[in-house]
Amino acid sequence: MRFSGKTVVITGAASGIGAETARLFAREGAVVYAADIDEAGVQALRDEGVGDIRFQHCDVCSTEAIKALMDRAGQETGGIDVVFNNAGAGGARAKIHEIEPDEWDRTMDLLLRSVAFGIRYAVPHMQGRPGAAIVNTASVAATGSGFSPTAYAVAKAGVLHLSKVAAADLAQFGIRVNAILPGFINTNIFTTALEVPDETKHIAKSMIAQMSANAQPVSRGGQPRDIAEACAFLASEAASFVTGTSLLVDGGLTIGQRGSWDPETPGMLEALSAMEAQATGTAA
Repeated sequence: MRFSGKTVVITGAASGIGAETARLFAREGAVVYAADIDEAGVQALRDEGVGDIRFQHCDVCSTEAIKALMDRAGQETGGIDVVFNNAGAGGARAKIHEIEPDEWDRTMDLLLRSVAFGIRYAVPHMQGRPGAAIVNTASVAATGSGFSPTAYAVAKAGVLHLSKVAAADLAQFGIRVNAILPGFINTNIFTTALEVPDETKHIAKSMIAQMSANAQPVSRGGQPRDIAEACAFLASEAASFVTGTSLLVDGGLTIGQRGSWDPETPGMLEALSAMEAQATGTAA
């Protein structure tokens, strides 16, 4: 019961990482404000009876909605102890030479601006709360290209840097700020943007789950629980000396090229050795 008596706010709480994190905090004694635009999803979560989970309708692209969420949580319970800025989606899929301004802006609003103002409007309710902590969902996409669409990657890199500079800003109030960089996690984020029937999305999700088991050195797909546990650690007393940094939870996805960890895939050294052997054989 690490979070007994604590107030926790989670955005994007109706499914995937957000829902699993809400379950974990509620099971460990927290009052959880589960914010989302999907009321049915949060209601299903509440029906599980895992603890005190309270729904708040919140479109994180609206700063007014974010402020209303934080104000409600703070006023009803006397303050906020933990904020998990997690809401998001894939965003615009166009490459930089094709993207339109409104697509770019919508992606930044959803993935970066929402985090900034989640912090902004939570802070007045977190000052003076021992152990207050903010955790933001970034992504392995923040570390380089090839993991996501361009706008998503740029927004998540912004979340990563925002977490660092916000930690400096908020140290005076005793509020810690950190980020999590999930890797290939089995949620619906990969299929929600597909313009196909729901039954096709279900098939696609199964295919993605199968692919993800082989995408990184840890030979299983990442699960929402993996990120929930990381969030709980960063929000807990066990991480009281951790701020302004990030926790990579990717099963080793970013270790390097596949050949560096998969014995079935030739790496650079193996390729060079093969070229050397071939050249030697040819010369002979």
